Amino acid sequence: MSSVPLDWDCFWFVVLTHQEIIKVTEQLIEAINNGDFEAYTKICDPGLTSFEPEALGNLVEGTDFHRFYFENAPPKGKQPIHTILLNPHVHLIGDDAACIAYIRLTQYIDGGGLPRTTQSEETRIWHRRDSKWQNIHFHRSGSPTVPAK
Repeated sequence: MSSVPLDWDCFWFVVLTHQEIIKVTEQLIEAINNGDFEAYTKICDPGLTSFEPEALGNLVEGTDFHRFYFENAPPKGKQPIHTILLNPHVHLIGDDAACIAYIRLTQYIDGGGLPRTTQSEETRIWHRRDSKWQNIHFHRSGSPTVPAK
C-alpha cells in the first residue's frame, strides 16, 4: 500500500480530459474526411497555425489555406474514407490546454478502385475556451491529407 493519498477528483479529471481530447480530435478528423469545412472551422481556432506537407515546410496561419482543399477535394460519398488514430498520447498542460500525438492511418479507395492506406504522424495542441476545446496548432508529417487518385 502506498502512503501517498490518491486524489480521486484529480484522477477522474485527467481520465475524462484525456477522453475529451481524443473525442474532439476524432470529430475534427471526421469533419476533414467528410469535407465539412463548417464543422472544421467550429473546432479550429480562427488563428490556427500549422506545419503540414501541403504547406511545403512553411508555417500556415488561419483556415483559408485549408479551405482550398475542402473546396477542391473529390466529391464525398462516392468512395468511403476511414481513419484510425493509433496510440493517441495526451499531455495535459494545465486545466485548459492539452497536446495529443498519434499516428493517423487513412484508408480509401483510389481512382482505380483499389484500397489504399496512407500514414501521417500528427501532433495537435488544444485550448479550452468557454468550455469548448479548439485546435490552435498542429504539425503533420508524412502523407498529405488528400489521398492521391
